[in-house]
Amino acid sequence: MRTVQSGIALPQDAITTSEPDTDLAVARHVLETEAFGLQALADSLDARFGEAVDHLASASGRIVVTGMGKSGHVGRKIAATLASTGAPALFVHPAEASHGDLGMIVPGDAVLALSNSGETAELADLVRHCRRFGLPLVAITARAQSALAQAADVAILLPDAAEACPMGLAPMTSTTMQMALGDALAVALLTRRGFTAQDFRQFHPGGRLGQRLRKVRDVMHQGEAMPLTTPDMRMDKALVLMTAKRFGCLGVTGQNGALIGIVTDGDLRRAMNADLLTRAVGDIMTATPRTIGPDALADDALHIMNARERPVTALFVVGPGTIPEGILHIHDLLRSGQA
Repeated sequence: MRTVQSGIALPQDAITTSEPDTDLAVARHVLETEAFGLQALADSLDARFGEAVDHLASASGRIVVTGMGKSGHVGRKIAATLASTGAPALFVHPAEASHGDLGMIVPGDAVLALSNSGETAELADLVRHCRRFGLPLVAITARAQSALAQAADVAILLPDAAEACPMGLAPMTSTTMQMALGDALAVALLTRRGFTAQDFRQFHPGGRLGQRLRKVRDVMHQGEAMPLTTPDMRMDKALVLMTAKRFGCLGVTGQNGALIGIVTDGDLRRAMNADLLTRAVGDIMTATPRTIGPDALADDALHIMNARERPVTALFVVGPGTIPEGILHIHDLLRSGQA
């Protein structure tokens, strides 16, 4: 791992110019400096991380995230990430906590406090509140001997890494590490809880993310809308049915109701001859068609439809025993925002 120095070595005239090469040098230095900090953080994690997850996972109430200044902005994002991944959480501003918002932190809650120095004065009342009510307190700080680290049940320490700021003053690398550590805690907690994509969807019903997490059963057509027939139906009648249902295909079911084949526009073209209309559906159908289950994600259906070797425009949705439960057309995915 390369060592990144705290200062940026730039030409003397770089301060008064804005040449593209200089801008790129600055940008790469910042990113490399922060990447170095993240790698140092990953290397420094030890058993205290697991202890912190223990405390947060044991909370019967909520995880209360707090921090002042830039740490507060990071804390808000961490609280939002925790809440959206199955760990009830909220952010409490430490200064507001001293003026009544301590009432938001109750027995059963756990507190996650962020302070790079560990000496943030505004956190004092909140820390005393945790000790008074026996609330688990997890600290994220850079100083093991700080007041916050000493008061916490467990402190996750940030490694000594240079700030990306050329003066070494504005918190950049340190807040990046805090943010990433919050993500690591959220993922560890959701992994312990067995949090699934379906659980995730419950907290993200709207927007593009909610669309991506829709299940096939949410957009498929069911019942009489399905174009189904038996293998002994004559093609003249089958074509009438196929045209009426408007899916561009016809599912073929056996005696037990299971899907045994499909007739598509491609099958019609391959079988085109003078006696096509008098032939039985079973003579021209494609056996064992591609299908999908109702609980699969709609995104998975789109992936199957767009298979490079043989794309299709419709999929039958089958349950146990390959019994048809619905049909899904690519237009349904387009309308729902999947494609």
